[in-house]
Amino acid sequence: MNRRPRIRLSAATATAACALSLTACNTGSTVTDKPKAAPASKSSGEKPAAKKSKAPDVAKVGDTIALKGTDDGSKLDVTVVKVVDPAKGADEFTTPGSGKRFVGIQFRLVNTGSVAYNDSPSNGAQISDADGQQFQTTFGDISAGPSMASEVKLKPGAKALGWIVFEVPKASKVSVVQFGMDSGFAQQTGEWKLS
Repeated sequence: MNRRPRIRLSAATATAACALSLTACNTGSTVTDKPKAAPASKSSGEKPAAKKSKAPDVAKVGDTIALKGTDDGSKLDVTVVKVVDPAKGADEFTTPGSGKRFVGIQFRLVNTGSVAYNDSPSNGAQISDADGQQFQTTFGDISAGPSMASEVKLKPGAKALGWIVFEVPKASKVSVVQFGMDSGFAQQTGEWKLS
């Protein structure tokens, strides 16, 4: 199994770290499920559309959400590209625990900000089932394709693509995935409906 480092802070530790930090800290998070509107398309011979096409009410697989990080100029366009449920381990040694299954979600990250993005994307991702149970990421590669790197560094305009894997009970019906910048500590979190 491919082991990637993860950093998890308790709420008390995160609050203490914010108190000692000179950067902005999470004082009230928001969750957005509004995707970016797709630019209006132009057909040859037609006048350009006066307005951009309207974004759907709730983001779903294939939609992009614009997110902001805690630092000035820190922005990402995040797209949930594909979902594989259940996902198969990349080899015979990568298997979920007893009574569980893997769920793979492919994310595309595009740095739309003016500063470099440097984070572990899997730290800021989680999924929820129809009952509201939330599940964090797990370590493991799946056969659907390459995993998202454990540490992603993107200059402005650069992009990354990869799978983030979750381990959930077999009986759970996965309904929502969330993603937040800065290992989930940014004030804004994107949310996509999966079912």
